[in-house]
Amino acid sequence: MPGVLPRAAQWVLRAVGWRIRLLEPVPSRCVAIFYPHTSNWDTIVGLLAKMVIGLRIHFVGKDTLFRWPLRPLLVWWGGIPVNRRDPQGFVGEIEREFARRDDFLLALAPEGTRSRTDYWKSGFYRIARAAGVPLALGYIDVPAREIGIGAYIELTGDVAVDMARIRAFYAGRQGWHPENQGPIRLREEG
Repeated sequence: MPGVLPRAAQWVLRAVGWRIRLLEPVPSRCVAIFYPHTSNWDTIVGLLAKMVIGLRIHFVGKDTLFRWPLRPLLVWWGGIPVNRRDPQGFVGEIEREFARRDDFLLALAPEGTRSRTDYWKSGFYRIARAAGVPLALGYIDVPAREIGIGAYIELTGDVAVDMARIRAFYAGRQGWHPENQGPIRLREEG
């Protein structure tokens, strides 16, 4: 882990008791979902972990965050601004990014918010299927003080089967605000 920033990030995470778990090898192209996302602290811990592992991982954020003075920093960290007022355009835009790149790791919070929701947004699923890339199951588990990627799965296209596998993986993982963790399901499951 060369460089001052990765060493500093690792020191901060260790000082507050966090561990990083990364199942290797990491695919050169994948969609990584991170669950649960219940606090802004998820982003801070996630960015520190990203610095430590040294992978170029892209993430999306609402376009209103990508204003001066944060825009240059967020883009440097791998941020992609998203116009949440046009969700259909987002999926197509990300599919095109996968089509034009040999290496592209995209991290998403499937809930799309830090608040409790009844359903996950299905963009992660549609993007991974359209791009033909694996889905990385990333997590933040606050009681265990652990962040990482614990599995890579190939989606079958059978939403019920795939979501059952995803639910099994995330069983017992807990965010900063467990009351904000909604059910792990897509509207497409019925």
